[in-house]
Amino acid sequence: MVFKDNLKLKGYFPIKSKNFEKFEPLLTRKKEFNQNLKNISNVLEFGTSDEKIKILETLNDTDNPEILEKIILKLDDEDIQVRGEAFSSLLLNKKKISNYLINNLNAANKNIRGFVSLVLANRNETSAIPEIIKLVKDERSMVRSCALGALGYLKAQEAQNIFLEALSDSNIEVRKSALQAIIDLKIIISEDEINKKFKERDSEIEKMISLIKK
Repeated sequence: MVFKDNLKLKGYFPIKSKNFEKFEPLLTRKKEFNQNLKNISNVLEFGTSDEKIKILETLNDTDNPEILEKIILKLDDEDIQVRGEAFSSLLLNKKKISNYLINNLNAANKNIRGFVSLVLANRNETSAIPEIIKLVKDERSMVRSCALGALGYLKAQEAQNIFLEALSDSNIEVRKSALQAIIDLKIIISEDEINKKFKERDSEIEKMISLIKK
């Protein structure tokens, strides 16, 4: 009894009680967060397009790696509107997620590689330029086109030779992206060189070439 009374006098019991009160809401919040994360994952993986879009609209202020991974995976969703909403969510995110995005430039999926490069460009992440440059040699033409577009948008002057070399790409969309970058950066190229690179003619190419000639 003396031992118990001494504990009461020293205030050990009230202190322990207060500590428990502090931990209780933390445990509750952690449980709620885990449940919320599970719900987000389920919707993004198994939900309808409308459900995916609605939840993506609420995820533009997160820096949680698990949630970011789920959002980035939706850049390859079968529904183009879902892909667009995932793109917007990453673009509008004000948190420091650049390194996470840059790491995904090495993703196995071509849509993720390509679209992440465009997200980084639209976020004005000039620090990503060296990694985006690596994608110009990607095996997939879609990724090469996105990478060139991203570099042009970022005004990557160090990539001037890359843009010129890309005019010889076998894919016309890649060449168009390179040509647009050349226009945006006002890179000097002769009319003869242009004619060599573009044998085919369509209205879009004609318009772009006319801008260079001016």
